[in-house]
Amino acid sequence: METSQDYYDAIKERFAEARDLRLKYRPQGTAQYTSDLTGALAKYEIDPYADGGADRPPISDTVEVLFIGGGFSALLTAARLRERGVESIRIVERGADVGGTWYWNRYPGAACDVPAYDYLPLLDEMEYVPSRLYAKGPEIFAHCQAIARRYDLYDLAVFRTTVISTVWDKDERLWRIGTDRGDTMKARFVICANGTLSKPKLSKIAGMETFAGHSFHSSRWDYGYTGQDLSGLADKVVGIIGTGASAVQAIPRLAKAAKELYVFQRTPSSIDLRNDRPTDPEWSARLKPGWQAARRMKHLTGREIDAAKKAELAAMSREEKIRKQENDNIDYMMRIHRRIEEIVEDKATAEALKPWYMFMCKRPCFDDEYLPAYNRPSVHLVDTQGKGITEINAQGPVFEGRTYPLDVLIYATGFEVQKTGIYNEIRGRDGREINETYSDGLRTLFGVHTHGYPNLFIMGGYQASFQFNLTFMLQTQGDHIAECIAYAREHGYAEIDVSPESEEWWVQEVIAHRGKTTRNQDCTPGYYNFEGEFNRRQDGNYNGGFSQYYTHLTNARERMERHFTFS
Repeated sequence: METSQDYYDAIKERFAEARDLRLKYRPQGTAQYTSDLTGALAKYEIDPYADGGADRPPISDTVEVLFIGGGFSALLTAARLRERGVESIRIVERGADVGGTWYWNRYPGAACDVPAYDYLPLLDEMEYVPSRLYAKGPEIFAHCQAIARRYDLYDLAVFRTTVISTVWDKDERLWRIGTDRGDTMKARFVICANGTLSKPKLSKIAGMETFAGHSFHSSRWDYGYTGQDLSGLADKVVGIIGTGASAVQAIPRLAKAAKELYVFQRTPSSIDLRNDRPTDPEWSARLKPGWQAARRMKHLTGREIDAAKKAELAAMSREEKIRKQENDNIDYMMRIHRRIEEIVEDKATAEALKPWYMFMCKRPCFDDEYLPAYNRPSVHLVDTQGKGITEINAQGPVFEGRTYPLDVLIYATGFEVQKTGIYNEIRGRDGREINETYSDGLRTLFGVHTHGYPNLFIMGGYQASFQFNLTFMLQTQGDHIAECIAYAREHGYAEIDVSPESEEWWVQEVIAHRGKTTRNQDCTPGYYNFEGEFNRRQDGNYNGGFSQYYTHLTNARERMERHFTFS
């Protein structure tokens, strides 16, 4: 029996009501968060994983390529540069080791959400096969370290160091890099590889600093307090604010370990099957060299649509196609709802855990232990119904007049999103700071190059393609950047800068592929849509598809002199 359109329209209305509720309670958009973790909030950014040995004399030297950040962006691009004969490569990293996301996020249960055979980069080059379908955090961190050793990236690397200024010297045609350690380094090429989600943020909650118990951010997990096996929580009442990707992985482990656990939810995540499993050794043994590259290219091209399906789509109007996509999306989300009903025993809790928004409005999550955790009598869901926690006192969070006394409070409130520079002030040829340049609207080529900032490359920023398997997109950018640097070196060029014409072409490409539907404003607030804020059509990701983005980068490298100016 075919489902009526009235059914789908009614659910869309529920989605709109949930969105409007969120916007009513927090109309300030991204301003509802702070990443200015200073003063009483400074403790939430302290690195709990760094040991001694921080003191060192300031560095004053010149390298050919300098990476700001030491996560996958830097590692996979540096590997490509090594393959092209670049010897002088420095990584400057705020943490005490490489790894980026996987250095900082060591909360219990941390694992990739994309199959590890696709997510972990350079598996062909490293001759490595992940141990399971969804590799755990420690294995991914170890893979990062192995890449750094394999490509000799530790030799010039500088850790526990934050880049605070990156200024173009037009006379020397070099970047001058200042750090919080008094360094005055120089580099011919600079690659901003600080990650899309790297600076922790907190919700602005009145009274946060008055809480008398223990507290920390999920990306700065305090194992000194919890114990490596979380046994330190056996007699503790634990609270966690947030139900996003980090919380979804940590909550089942906290549920097993804590005396009691209170989960403070504003908006539920969509939770689908994970079905993790160890890697089949027989399958692994059959893999041939180049298997990951072939696998990724197969994903890039996608499945071939048969002739009948193509004809059916061609016969549909634009409105019919959008309606079909929306209805299919709603069918998927209603399956998520049914799964919650089947697993969660308490009906009120099950209802509160149902996400009322289109799939991909917020980051989807995959976990087989999250929903069953709510069947434990020691686990309590505090559903704030879109309001969020707005007050904390000495004992704990306050909601609707009730205080929830806690021993420890964990903030799983996320990170600044795709912020160019974060801790860093980047000034180009005319002395203008890059975020000032972007204030009138983002202007880049592929999200990588910005006119007036020669020899500077940005990874994982806006105007690049959005890809759930982020490392594939980063590898695509890394390959492109390595080719650009190699081209400049081989031709004896001191500078490579995007031409204004090519930058304008890409801005128009981004605009042309954004705003085709009202999805952005229809979605419930989250970091995918700037927390519901209005944004210009050019101030986001390129939505023309990853395959097309890949093709654009490839074509540009075949016509370097057309897209770039060299000197």
